[in-house]
Amino acid sequence: MKVAIIFGSKSDKDVMKGAAEALKEFNVEYKAFILSAHRVPEKLMEVLHSLEEEGYECIIAGAGLAAHLPGVIASHTTLPVIGVPVKAELNGLDALYSIVQMPKSIPVATVGINNSFNAGMLAVQILSTKYESLKEALKQYRKNMKEKFIKENSEGVEL
Repeated sequence: MKVAIIFGSKSDKDVMKGAAEALKEFNVEYKAFILSAHRVPEKLMEVLHSLEEEGYECIIAGAGLAAHLPGVIASHTTLPVIGVPVKAELNGLDALYSIVQMPKSIPVATVGINNSFNAGMLAVQILSTKYESLKEALKQYRKNMKEKFIKENSEGVEL
């Protein structure tokens, strides 16, 4: 179980940490890269090729502004790609629209603006269709989440 996390700039690192946190929660191996679809496209293609050879099964890609990185990655691999729109300009809507509006036949699953944790969780869900132990861990995680929510909110809240 291996997931790659790729983002276009070191300024995106704090946003993309959430994906790593979610993957760590489920002991999913990951490797993170700073690569730009525009500044180092050859290096990006080299890394994508090596990820496929090394058995990675999903890619989380974060980008802001024009946010081409997730789409470029999706156009060069058949691995599932999860896009994370990173808030830069226009409150991140520019990145969200860029990632979510992929052309027919080249999909990128897209999570909310700056919500890389959900990207990690979606990667876990994708992998859980193949790995029974991960599916069971995900079920337990959700059960625990529900129990905690009920416990914390069962007595009502003070306003």
